[in-house]
Amino acid sequence: MSEKYKIRDQDKLYFITFAVVHWVNVFTRNLYKDFVLKSLRYCQQEKGLEVYGWVIMSNHIHLIVGRNGENKIEDIIRDFKKYTSVHICKAIEENPKESRKDWMLKLFSNAADKSKKHVRYKFWQNEYHPIELNTNRMMVQKLEYIHNNPLKAGIVDEPAAYLYSSARDYAKNEKGLLDIKFIG
Repeated sequence: MSEKYKIRDQDKLYFITFAVVHWVNVFTRNLYKDFVLKSLRYCQQEKGLEVYGWVIMSNHIHLIVGRNGENKIEDIIRDFKKYTSVHICKAIEENPKESRKDWMLKLFSNAADKSKKHVRYKFWQNEYHPIELNTNRMMVQKLEYIHNNPLKAGIVDEPAAYLYSSARDYAKNEKGLLDIKFIG
């Protein structure tokens, strides 16, 4: 990871993005999005991950995160990426309704062949470029960016209408799919 994108202060909030290798549109299926949510919940409950904002798009995820407890943010992220990579690929393999199975797994396998760390499949791109959010303005800017992603992609007419995002928590004061902490 470049020096520009490092987690330097464990007590700050960070904007991070995970992208699927080759920008494959895996998360067009709720099954895979729901697995990401399940994994994030585990990280919240067992590893001290705090989520302030989030969205799952078709081929990437944006989060605003912090931590409570002893686990370092980068360690939580590493474990999350490793676990979801293995289990989402397994879910794709075992999904009898997945019409894109062969070509997706071939892409993930080819990506693993070019990697020293991955044996069978490589699901996520290497970097997640954590950006420290050290001002309220930056926090609000990144939160709006996250929530407007589905709108800009033409998925919804208003951000709070997208189920796989924290926008409804902020805009409608409705409980979303993931527990969040609110940015002041």
